[in-house]
Amino acid sequence: MNVLELEGVQTHIGAYHILHGVDLAVPEGEVTMLLGRNGAGKTTTLRTIMGLWQASAGAIRFNGEPIHAKATPEIAQAGIAYVPETMGIFGDLTVQENMTLAARAARRAAEIDGTRLEWIFGLFPALKKFWLHPAGKLSGGQKQMLAVARAVVEPRALILIDEPSKGLAPSIINNLIACLKELKSQRTTVLLVEQNFNMAKALGDGVAVMDNGRVVHHGRMAELAADEALQHKLLGLSLGAHQ
Repeated sequence: MNVLELEGVQTHIGAYHILHGVDLAVPEGEVTMLLGRNGAGKTTTLRTIMGLWQASAGAIRFNGEPIHAKATPEIAQAGIAYVPETMGIFGDLTVQENMTLAARAARRAAEIDGTRLEWIFGLFPALKKFWLHPAGKLSGGQKQMLAVARAVVEPRALILIDEPSKGLAPSIINNLIACLKELKSQRTTVLLVEQNFNMAKALGDGVAVMDNGRVVHHGRMAELAADEALQHKLLGLSLGAHQ
């Protein structure tokens, strides 16, 4: 079953035509990688799914229901979480306050599901350590972990994550891979944009590759990882060069 389906999605931003008919399916319980060169339309695809930019044509269905005409709050309420490339955390608020805001069912921290919070602390121990510290004081890796933690503080049917490893040191990326693998083991459905191909290979079940505002390849991540000629054709580089 596909949790998310895009069919012929086009997006215009002002005078610019960015997406030129995107077809994409995200199966339930899998991590689907969305790859492509810079400027291919990956971030625009995520923002269009979330309603931050409106699709000018085509259809977006979430659990079979059209969402392309809905506002962003409605889409979030339906069960889609979004971790933008900018992370979207509130630097002046504490880690606790950031998490409380993300937990829609909680008006205060004490109302966050305790079992789920302990599970999150197991994934991201630094968040427990810096629970009462301003989020703006966290390191880059810790901010990224907070951004992901906010997305999973309540069960979500789908999580969209945009380049979580960008700007992070290799050791922090490895920690992030381990945390996302744990989410994957829970059969969390994820659509993940990523330029780090080691992360893509480690996490991806399926893969879609974009170029010039379209999906030009879709298949299994393991097959792409094993085919250097296809990597060069689609991405201009090989996964093996990025281990």
